[in-house]
Amino acid sequence: MQRASGSDMWIEAGLKELGRGGIEGVRVEVLAERLGITKGGFYRRFKDRRALLEAMLETWARGRIASVQGHGARASGTPRAFVESMIKIYSGPVNAEGMAIELAVRQWARSDASAGAVVASVDAARLKVAEKIYREMGLTPKKARARAVLLYSFVFGQSLILLEQTSRERESLTAACADVLIEYSSQPH
Repeated sequence: MQRASGSDMWIEAGLKELGRGGIEGVRVEVLAERLGITKGGFYRRFKDRRALLEAMLETWARGRIASVQGHGARASGTPRAFVESMIKIYSGPVNAEGMAIELAVRQWARSDASAGAVVASVDAARLKVAEKIYREMGLTPKKARARAVLLYSFVFGQSLILLEQTSRERESLTAACADVLIEYSSQPH
């Protein structure tokens, strides 16, 4: 993996620190130490901590929206593939850092209006893609919206409640849930 440079390096470090310890842990001193760079390097790229936090939110949102739009485009016409892909993205142990960042951004959004607006925009984009897939399956707009909310509720909820499961048990249960989300969708509407 190519090492990020300049501002991107600080943003990446900030997001990782956010996932490790929440917004309070994203401090210039901490990041500089982790990166092995002086604080002066930070101030050559950012006016202040708030500028870094805004850049982190923008980077996070852009990545999350691009990811779900990419999955939606690849899964177009195959709802099962889309549902399975969304579940896999958010349930795999390889994505533990990504989920930690996701949860930390959501926690941050509870006390910061800027973060809240960014999370709302990401959620809207995610739901729009999922709704489109469910509409392609023939569901009404209202039912497609409800199904999209159920999908994302499951995707994020399972990452919090299935922690004690073995990977095999977790895979089996998430596959069964994907079956339910698809099976119910194929019933008469």
